[in-house]
Amino acid sequence: MPYADLSDFFYVWLKRTIGDLHPDLFATPLTPKSDEMVAHAAKMGGMGAAKQQFEAMLEQAFREMHRVLKPDGIAIIVFAHKTTEAWETVLNALLRAGLYPTAALPIHTEMQARLRAQESAALASSIYLVCRKRVGARVGFWGDLKPQIVDAIERRLHQFWDAGVRGADLFISAIGPALAVFGQYARVERASGEAVGASVLLTLVREQVSRYALERILREREVVVELDALSQFYLLYRWSYGHAEVPFDEARKLAVSVGLELTAVWGEGRVIVPAQGKGGESKRVRVVSPLERAWGRGLGGVSVRGRRRVAPEQLAMGWELEEKPNEASEALWESLYARAKGSKVEALQLAAWMWESGQTGRLVAWLEREGLHRDRVLWMLAQAVADSLPEGDSERRLMQGLLGFSRRWEV
Repeated sequence: MPYADLSDFFYVWLKRTIGDLHPDLFATPLTPKSDEMVAHAAKMGGMGAAKQQFEAMLEQAFREMHRVLKPDGIAIIVFAHKTTEAWETVLNALLRAGLYPTAALPIHTEMQARLRAQESAALASSIYLVCRKRVGARVGFWGDLKPQIVDAIERRLHQFWDAGVRGADLFISAIGPALAVFGQYARVERASGEAVGASVLLTLVREQVSRYALERILREREVVVELDALSQFYLLYRWSYGHAEVPFDEARKLAVSVGLELTAVWGEGRVIVPAQGKGGESKRVRVVSPLERAWGRGLGGVSVRGRRRVAPEQLAMGWELEEKPNEASEALWESLYARAKGSKVEALQLAAWMWESGQTGRLVAWLEREGLHRDRVLWMLAQAVADSLPEGDSERRLMQGLLGFSRRWEV
């Protein structure tokens, strides 16, 4: 965020009103900007150069903090960013400067009603990193430290969960206890001598948080084991980001944490679709609801009542499925059923769409034929998705309606 540029609006008026009282503070026509620590691609000729300058200035600032900090003193650093890349940048600079966090405290500082938070995956909390000077230049070994880090994360996750920390905030909060162990060493190595950096640590943190969150959301560890990787990703995405678009790399890292290759499962007609960033920026990802999916895309047809259509040529098959369901191609239906066999979330979304579009007879026949009507994992996933979304959300209402429909099979 280019705060110095934004400050110019206020600066010129303050200079007119109180500039004569503080001439030393208003000596320039506009606010000084050369020393601002911000990755400003437009001014630096590209994001690559802007990022390098930002990292260099950040490390310089942390080194100065290290210089003036007393041996038993603490430094508090406040940071709020949802991307792993941003955290990796901050943590690498922090560790290189000889500081390490002993705690990371999530404090709810962001208003969800603010403009920045609407339709975005913005964090609700800022993370307060409590840092100390690293003493000595010890070398740690990843094989020895990894179990200690996992144990530290696990212990703090219980506290954070009980305190109501959820979604992306939970992952960010778990970085602190991991760094409290990792950051005590000037260098961490594998047995081969290869250095282990912040990226490896953050991958471990994400894996542990994903596993923990799934077990808490689904309430049973056995259900998590039975749930396929795509369904785990879908549930974690809804729980972390709701319906917001996120950068491709963030979605990819979330997918990796549950053993899913994102590029193998995304595309039009699928649960995960590409979404263009503002102004044609970096690739972004969105996880669609059952009523937004291009059903049949790539299978000979598409569409669903009420969804946002993406191309005029999709209308023909959409009309066939929506307006004349009894005349729709059985081959297309069987293709949709076949896709649903590969993942619980595929089955859940297809069932939800069929229920909402009034094709209950076909839905009952399909569920009973495949044994899905008594598939405990499927219905627990539906409940977990509903629980992960806020009151009034259309997908939440859809899942609740489908769950009510499923009670016809209760004994």
